[in-house]
Amino acid sequence: MSSFAFILMEAIQTIILPTAYAGQIIDYAYYQRAEKVFFESEENYIKQTFRNRTVIMTANGPFPLIIPVIKVNGNHTKIKDILICNKEKWQQLHWRTLTTAYSNSPFFLFYQDALQPFYSKKFDRLLDFNLELLQQLLNLLNISCTFSISKEYKNTYPGEWVDLRNKFTPKIEVILDFPAYEQVFQEKYNFAPNLSIFDLLFNIGPSSTDYLKQLNPPVFS
Repeated sequence: MSSFAFILMEAIQTIILPTAYAGQIIDYAYYQRAEKVFFESEENYIKQTFRNRTVIMTANGPFPLIIPVIKVNGNHTKIKDILICNKEKWQQLHWRTLTTAYSNSPFFLFYQDALQPFYSKKFDRLLDFNLELLQQLLNLLNISCTFSISKEYKNTYPGEWVDLRNKFTPKIEVILDFPAYEQVFQEKYNFAPNLSIFDLLFNIGPSSTDYLKQLNPPVFS
């Protein structure tokens, strides 16, 4: 099992960020530091973001798992109202892809029973699925993080808040030192940083918590 030294970091008082499918590794570095976490629920849905996708490592390299959604009010649909398109068998596809990608990783079998129900239970709303999955992932990582959803949309927040709502997208690379860990298919590909939290959890298991403590995520003004 991998072991990591870590740096004690000053806590962040309050952060607000968009909901995400599983979330990137950097997200959990923030969760570990924050005293309070809020998820934006009143924004209009933004396509091609991590709100409905997570990127894992596969035999063909980094690969996005994308939840199909229905915008009930078109481009003005708030994230809290976004529905999941369950006509598409996305849950079976995502679980099969995760199993194929990580069945040979050290900890997939250890965590599969805790995560498989999210790919069999029906969810109607994207926000509900994301938040329930997040809570389970935080439990598995032993991160004590209490989160809430926003009740109204605000363009800006007070200075003591860290506003991450538009800081990370699939098109923007996070400039941060992510220590390398052993990944599946590492003989075929170079280390890929900041993938889905699934990648960290399945590859280094309980050491994930110490790994996250090493990271010093940026605080934006």
